[in-house]
Amino acid sequence: MEDQLGALTTIFTEMYYWLTVVLMFLIHVGFCMYEVGVSRYKHHQHTLMKNTMLIPLVTITWYFFGWWIYSAFVNGPYLAESIMDGNSGLQLGGGFGANDMANPISSIMAVNLGDHINGVFWAAFLLFSWTAASIVSGAVIERIRISAFGILAIAIGSVFWTIDASWGWHFDGWMVKVLGYHDAYASGVIHAVCGGFALGVLIVLGPRIGKFVNGNPVNIGPRNPWLVTLGLFLIYTGFWGFYAACNIPIIDLQGEYGLEGTYFTATTIYITPTTLSGITFNFLMSLSGGLLAGYVVSKGDPFWTYSSGLAGIICASAGNDLYHPLQSMVIAMVGVVIMHRLHFWVERRFKIDDAVGAVAVHGYAGVVGLVICGFVLWGYPSSGYWDTPINPVGMIIGAIIMFGLLGLLPGYVIAKILNSMGKLRIPKEVELAGMDFDTMEAAKNDQKVYAAAEK
Repeated sequence: MEDQLGALTTIFTEMYYWLTVVLMFLIHVGFCMYEVGVSRYKHHQHTLMKNTMLIPLVTITWYFFGWWIYSAFVNGPYLAESIMDGNSGLQLGGGFGANDMANPISSIMAVNLGDHINGVFWAAFLLFSWTAASIVSGAVIERIRISAFGILAIAIGSVFWTIDASWGWHFDGWMVKVLGYHDAYASGVIHAVCGGFALGVLIVLGPRIGKFVNGNPVNIGPRNPWLVTLGLFLIYTGFWGFYAACNIPIIDLQGEYGLEGTYFTATTIYITPTTLSGITFNFLMSLSGGLLAGYVVSKGDPFWTYSSGLAGIICASAGNDLYHPLQSMVIAMVGVVIMHRLHFWVERRFKIDDAVGAVAVHGYAGVVGLVICGFVLWGYPSSGYWDTPINPVGMIIGAIIMFGLLGLLPGYVIAKILNSMGKLRIPKEVELAGMDFDTMEAAKNDQKVYAAAEK
């Protein structure tokens, strides 16, 4: 470290990301509580184990190849040149040069007294990956095999959301340069892609037993409203940390990035200026707009009211680095009304059983947020590096890529393969008895008692 100011900047940045990682861990705690609150008692342990095991599966695979995907594929279909030295698109550690951050056997991926940033920055992205897998987890509760979910968690957590982040959530991503794509707080690159992926899986997985009677949907409501409420409030809290983690604190623009200017105290991942103060306004206004709209459109239903707070944030997230607070509030309201109506239309029309509304809250709200962003921020620069402006056409194409190409399509294909092997869904008798071991054993004992009584 060259001087005291440089040392303080480094220490602050390291602690900044470390704290955001801790806050984002609450998202995972919230998802566990939320899903258990929705599921029936006989599936509780299975639901918790599914969400627990994604942690090691996604962490290890993210370490070995997830981070490499993010750094290696910024050029995607090679529609634009990369400004990152040495980035061939298929080069281990591509785009990081001597830093070699994406190489899992590099010495920098260990205790390194000269490294104060890479590990905590890597961990922030890892928590994004956990979130991606958890979004899918909620949609498929009470009927999927843990082994199948593990494969799906790795696919969305360490591959597909990472590809779309490389393309559209990177200052050198081809979607940013060519399409004018802008998604500061991940309406698309996490939420829309995961909602699409979940929908692809659900098409193959099918509904829970008893969800549809004579073709009509039956409401299988939350079994523990307290856990649902607390879980979603923890997700709100962790999402606040997520917003902070999407920013880069204290940047020397000229020294580090070759741009005109001196320092920004906060920038988005696109190296465009913002402030924590501004995004605090917008986060809280979009949360509030979502809650109000959810309460009205669901006629006071608690589950959809709480879920709509999250959907409101997600819908406004694409442009919450630049929106006025009142814009954030209105955009959140519009997104909630659309996602709520679309959820029930898709459920009735296509017999899709999304147990927690994940496709709607994350997928539909994320897509709506991308489209609205294209119109509201039309003409703003998509990145600090490029002249390509944010525009409706680019954002609509981006939404299709996120939800459809990198979300729904791979989710459907992987689920179809697993289903053809008989490895996707649990047997009917297990689903009826309950997927928790104790419940299954109790059911077996009951059957023995009944058999003995009949004799």
